[in-house]
Amino acid sequence: MDINILKIASDTKNNKHINNCTHSMKYKSQICGDEIEIFLIIKDNVIKDFSYQSQSCIYCNASANLATKNFKKKSKDEIKNFLKLLDKFNDKENISFPSEWKEFKKIFDKKNYARKECLTLPIKALKKVIQ
Repeated sequence: MDINILKIASDTKNNKHINNCTHSMKYKSQICGDEIEIFLIIKDNVIKDFSYQSQSCIYCNASANLATKNFKKKSKDEIKNFLKLLDKFNDKENISFPSEWKEFKKIFDKKNYARKECLTLPIKALKKVIQ
Protein backbone atom coordinates (compact mmCIF):
# COMPACT_ATOMS: atom_id res chain seq x y z
CA MET A 1 0.00 0.00 0.00
CA ASP A 2 1.15 3.50 -0.84
CA ILE A 3 2.31 5.50 2.21
CA ASN A 4 0.65 8.62 0.74
CA ILE A 5 -2.75 6.95 0.99
CA LEU A 6 -2.14 6.20 4.68
CA LYS A 7 -1.00 9.74 5.43
CA ILE A 8 -3.94 11.34 3.67
CA ALA A 9 -6.53 9.01 5.23
CA SER A 10 -5.12 9.50 8.74
CA ASP A 11 -6.07 13.19 8.75
CA THR A 12 -9.54 13.03 10.31
CA LYS A 13 -10.19 16.77 10.68
CA ASN A 14 -13.18 16.67 8.29
CA ASN A 15 -14.51 13.30 9.43
CA LYS A 16 -17.51 14.74 11.26
CA HIS A 17 -21.18 15.59 10.96
CA ILE A 18 -22.20 19.18 10.14
CA ASN A 19 -25.41 19.85 12.05
CA ASN A 20 -26.59 22.82 10.01
CA CYS A 21 -25.72 21.41 6.58
CA THR A 22 -27.73 22.55 3.58
CA HIS A 23 -27.04 19.36 1.60
CA SER A 24 -26.20 15.77 2.47
CA MET A 25 -25.93 12.51 0.58
CA LYS A 26 -25.43 8.92 1.68
CA TYR A 27 -23.85 6.66 -0.91
CA LYS A 28 -23.01 2.96 -0.74
CA SER A 29 -20.79 0.93 -3.01
CA GLN A 30 -22.60 -1.98 -4.62
CA ILE A 31 -19.28 -3.77 -5.03
CA CYS A 32 -17.67 -3.80 -1.59
CA GLY A 33 -20.18 -2.36 0.86
CA ASP A 34 -18.23 0.81 1.65
CA GLU A 35 -20.58 3.56 2.74
CA ILE A 36 -20.09 7.30 3.00
CA GLU A 37 -22.28 10.21 3.99
CA ILE A 38 -21.23 13.70 3.00
CA PHE A 39 -22.41 16.96 4.55
CA LEU A 40 -22.15 20.35 2.86
CA ILE A 41 -23.04 23.94 3.42
CA ILE A 42 -23.55 25.53 0.01
CA LYS A 43 -24.36 29.23 -0.33
CA ASP A 44 -24.46 31.17 -3.59
CA ASN A 45 -23.24 28.05 -5.46
CA VAL A 46 -20.05 27.91 -3.36
CA ILE A 47 -19.15 25.14 -0.92
CA LYS A 48 -18.65 26.88 2.42
CA ASP A 49 -18.12 23.72 4.48
CA PHE A 50 -17.75 20.05 3.62
CA SER A 51 -17.34 16.99 5.82
CA TYR A 52 -17.98 13.25 5.76
CA GLN A 53 -18.56 10.17 7.88
CA SER A 54 -17.87 6.73 6.52
CA GLN A 55 -17.62 3.05 7.12
CA SER A 56 -15.14 2.38 4.38
CA CYS A 57 -11.64 1.38 3.39
CA ILE A 58 -8.58 3.57 3.58
CA TYR A 59 -8.77 4.44 -0.13
CA CYS A 60 -12.28 5.85 0.23
CA ASN A 61 -11.25 7.76 3.37
CA ALA A 62 -8.22 9.24 1.61
CA SER A 63 -10.37 10.40 -1.30
CA ALA A 64 -13.02 11.85 1.03
CA ASN A 65 -10.36 13.66 3.02
CA LEU A 66 -8.83 15.27 -0.07
CA ALA A 67 -12.26 16.24 -1.37
CA THR A 68 -13.38 17.85 1.88
CA LYS A 69 -10.09 19.70 2.20
CA ASN A 70 -9.78 20.92 -1.39
CA PHE A 71 -13.39 21.63 -2.38
CA LYS A 72 -14.16 24.16 0.35
CA LYS A 73 -14.55 27.66 -1.10
CA LYS A 74 -14.94 26.21 -4.61
CA SER A 75 -17.94 26.88 -6.81
CA LYS A 76 -20.15 24.16 -8.21
CA ASP A 77 -18.76 24.95 -11.67
CA GLU A 78 -15.18 24.46 -10.46
CA ILE A 79 -16.16 21.09 -8.99
CA LYS A 80 -17.87 20.09 -12.24
CA ASN A 81 -14.63 20.84 -14.11
CA PHE A 82 -12.77 18.60 -11.67
CA LEU A 83 -15.29 15.82 -12.27
CA LYS A 84 -14.59 16.01 -16.01
CA LEU A 85 -10.91 15.38 -15.27
CA LEU A 86 -11.78 12.23 -13.34
CA ASP A 87 -13.48 10.76 -16.40
CA LYS A 88 -9.96 10.08 -17.66
CA PHE A 89 -9.29 7.96 -14.57
CA ASN A 90 -12.23 5.80 -15.59
CA ASP A 91 -10.40 5.25 -18.88
CA LYS A 92 -7.20 4.16 -17.06
CA GLU A 93 -5.36 7.27 -18.18
CA ASN A 94 -2.95 9.18 -15.97
CA ILE A 95 -4.57 12.50 -15.25
CA SER A 96 -2.73 15.76 -15.71
CA PHE A 97 -4.15 17.75 -12.80
CA PRO A 98 -3.87 21.55 -12.86
CA SER A 99 -2.02 23.07 -9.90
CA GLU A 100 -5.17 23.73 -7.88
CA TRP A 101 -5.98 20.00 -7.88
CA LYS A 102 -2.41 18.62 -7.70
CA GLU A 103 -2.96 16.87 -4.35
CA PHE A 104 -5.35 14.46 -6.06
CA LYS A 105 -2.47 13.12 -8.16
CA LYS A 106 -1.27 11.31 -5.02
CA ILE A 107 -4.25 8.95 -5.13
CA PHE A 108 -5.78 9.11 -8.62
CA ASP A 109 -2.93 7.31 -10.30
CA LYS A 110 -2.85 4.28 -12.59
CA LYS A 111 -1.22 2.22 -9.83
CA ASN A 112 -4.41 2.65 -7.76
CA TYR A 113 -6.79 1.89 -10.62
CA ALA A 114 -7.79 -1.43 -9.05
CA ARG A 115 -9.30 0.62 -6.19
CA LYS A 116 -11.18 2.94 -8.55
CA GLU A 117 -14.57 2.23 -6.95
CA CYS A 118 -13.23 3.06 -3.49
CA LEU A 119 -11.50 6.23 -4.63
CA THR A 120 -14.49 7.55 -6.53
CA LEU A 121 -17.20 6.78 -3.94
CA PRO A 122 -17.00 10.20 -2.19
CA ILE A 123 -16.82 11.90 -5.59
CA LYS A 124 -19.95 10.08 -6.79
CA ALA A 125 -21.83 11.25 -3.69
CA LEU A 126 -20.69 14.82 -4.27
CA LYS A 127 -21.67 14.62 -7.93
CA LYS A 128 -25.24 13.74 -6.95
CA VAL A 129 -25.40 16.79 -4.67
CA ILE A 130 -24.09 19.38 -7.12
CA GLN A 131 -25.94 18.28 -10.27
